[in-house]
Amino acid sequence: MLALVTTALAVGMAACGDDDDEESGDSGTQTSAVEAPAGSSVAKIQEAGEIKIGVKYDVPPFGFKNPQNNQVEGFDVDLGKRIAEQLGVEPKFIEAISDNRIPFLTDGTADLILSTMTITAERDLEIDFSEPYFVARGRILVPQGSAIKGVDDLANKKVCTALGSTYEETLKKEAPKADLRLVDSYSECLESLQNGSVDAISTDDVILTGMIIQDDSLQLVGDELTQEPYGAGIKKGNTELRDFVNQVFEEYKQDGRYDKTYEKWVGQYTDTEPEPPDISVEEAVELVKQNEA
Repeated sequence: MLALVTTALAVGMAACGDDDDEESGDSGTQTSAVEAPAGSSVAKIQEAGEIKIGVKYDVPPFGFKNPQNNQVEGFDVDLGKRIAEQLGVEPKFIEAISDNRIPFLTDGTADLILSTMTITAERDLEIDFSEPYFVARGRILVPQGSAIKGVDDLANKKVCTALGSTYEETLKKEAPKADLRLVDSYSECLESLQNGSVDAISTDDVILTGMIIQDDSLQLVGDELTQEPYGAGIKKGNTELRDFVNQVFEEYKQDGRYDKTYEKWVGQYTDTEPEPPDISVEEAVELVKQNEA
């Protein structure tokens, strides 16, 4: 079932997105690469000829593997391609699930993580973050006709989310009597909801919207649980790469590419307008702390 709906999603997104490829920065169009100081972390990436970027492979519309062409696509992927383009190198995308994103940075498996990663105080102690590039909202997904209408109805219900995600703690706090089911990937949550193994999924609204695009028998319920500012993850202390990524993101927002990428991957399915965040990492941390208050 999942393979079929993912194929359908890929066809739909490819059909709607082809015209915008060049403008959204994922056409391979070359621009003048930045000249980094010799010996800097940015220069070393340029010398290697590639930047290793951890992304999700199963979370449309932010990162998913298109079964038609075996390529990884999505909002996060387009951002990664733009960073690589500005560096003058090739992007090497690797799968980064919620639980291995930080280890991938600390052990050098990835240079950069663009994997729907919320900026939190705990994570900010372990890694560095770019300025926020997207703010998602926590919601609940259920089959249409479910008796679950909000977080108060999750008591004694089987609720799925990803191991290592912020929702592991959110659900323990907001729905302490829920039967929490933690899995490695959100595709496992979707399959479990479709086959009746769980009663609900809770994570970011844009991730859940991707599931609804794949299966329109599902629906979002309840009020938003949290605000989740996404940032690019970078190894602790690599301020050169962090500053470079921030510069690329700022240009991406200012030159119209962000709006086009948003419409391509998110807006056309949600009828929402792009709202690129204008907050710092510190402000993002405080925003997340409000979720926990």
